[in-house]
Amino acid sequence: MGAAIDLYQATGVDYRAALEWQREAAASVRAGGSEALALIEHAPVYTMGRRGGRESLAVAPEALRAPVVDVERGGDITWHGPGQLVGYPIIDLRARELRAGDYVHRLERVLIDALAAFDVDGRIVVGRPGVWVEDAKIAAVGVAIRGGVSMHGFALNVAPDLAWFDDIVPCGLADARVTSLARIVESPPSIERVVDAVRAAFEAHFDARLVEVPSFALDAAVPA
Repeated sequence: MGAAIDLYQATGVDYRAALEWQREAAASVRAGGSEALALIEHAPVYTMGRRGGRESLAVAPEALRAPVVDVERGGDITWHGPGQLVGYPIIDLRARELRAGDYVHRLERVLIDALAAFDVDGRIVVGRPGVWVEDAKIAAVGVAIRGGVSMHGFALNVAPDLAWFDDIVPCGLADARVTSLARIVESPPSIERVVDAVRAAFEAHFDARLVEVPSFALDAAVPA
């Protein structure tokens, strides 16, 4: 097993608090600190990547049931919230000699292997980052890299209310559906079991040992 990576876990996290944590963690890694991975369930939020615009909304902005936060990651708009597992790897890509495209592909393989633990056949669609099951997207991937260190990451739909996606054009793909493990697996796994599968796949693909940080300051929602 390779180098240790700090593992943080929390639920009900305000997106802006997690974004600030990512920026602080990335600065620490650039300064020689430990790499980190946060596995989070967010309070409901829409995030808009660099390729997005308000034309990716399917309803008027004032009709949205959650705030929109503009972020520096790649990609378009997506939703985060309860029932979805979001992963933020804060990884030193330069030290690992990983190019951006190779890193994204490795994250996709982590998700594909995690899905395989539940007999779900995830696949990659060329030109459409993320992981798909048949013609529906089950996991989104969008990253930002500053000074050789990664931020943002992936979002895997375990058992969210997919109606949240009705108010947007997910990832800017008007011809694509979204799905979840709860929709396609007869006996859906708990999010805790999915976390275990993601942890095992991440350790394997990044030659790492995840060391859980016992208390995480973002374990409650932060008021807007």
